[in-house]
Amino acid sequence: MTTPAGGTNGVADIAADIAAKIAANIDAVRATITAAARRCGRDPNDVRLIGVSKGFDATTAAAALDAGLTDLGENRAQELLTKHPEVEALATGHDAPAAVWHFVGRLQRNKVRTLAPVVSWWHSVDRDVLADEIARRAPKARVLIQVDLGGEESKGGCAPAETEALAAHCSAAGLDVRGLMTVPPHGDPARPYFAALRTMADDLGLPECSMGMSEDVGEAVEEGATLVRVGRAIFGRRPGPVGVE
Repeated sequence: MTTPAGGTNGVADIAADIAAKIAANIDAVRATITAAARRCGRDPNDVRLIGVSKGFDATTAAAALDAGLTDLGENRAQELLTKHPEVEALATGHDAPAAVWHFVGRLQRNKVRTLAPVVSWWHSVDRDVLADEIARRAPKARVLIQVDLGGEESKGGCAPAETEALAAHCSAAGLDVRGLMTVPPHGDPARPYFAALRTMADDLGLPECSMGMSEDVGEAVEEGATLVRVGRAIFGRRPGPVGVE
């Protein structure tokens, strides 16, 4: 069906509008990253932008790939497994690159087997048994130790005092321990938590820090983030309960 003026299909117009908004949003987030990096003398290219597409369909996630994003994150195992083949098929059809998938949520050990063929970065390793399962199912996988700096057990993460031992355990299991990850407590100023995580990573000789979301990307970059996990600022307000943004 065409418009009376002979334009394109109305559904296609809506899809194109969404894709344009996502592309513009990605540009805006990248501009925030660039400005923050320059303020503290960093190279903006050292910060990896991850689009967290939780709650959005495969078409929306694929639009981010069309706009030049290379990294997508999910924090629910079943949603990632359902969305992954659809996104990859859409990306192939649009000549967009395949996504690099990051698992950024709290992870149950029994989900590792099915996630292993898909996930490139595991952001939420917080206990020995989980590390062992990842090492068994995805040898030499890139992992980040999630640190609970705010004392919130509901979010997962190991205690700061346990981080060095867990990192050593992961390395001994054959995993590629790249760095640390944290989620600051909601409502608290985020910057002190970001600074603390960067200090911990530096003390352990780890290059990567996964920290910062839609509302605090600039602060995270200024404090040394190398991976930022952004949902709302790229995809808009998600339909359903608010989660990682």
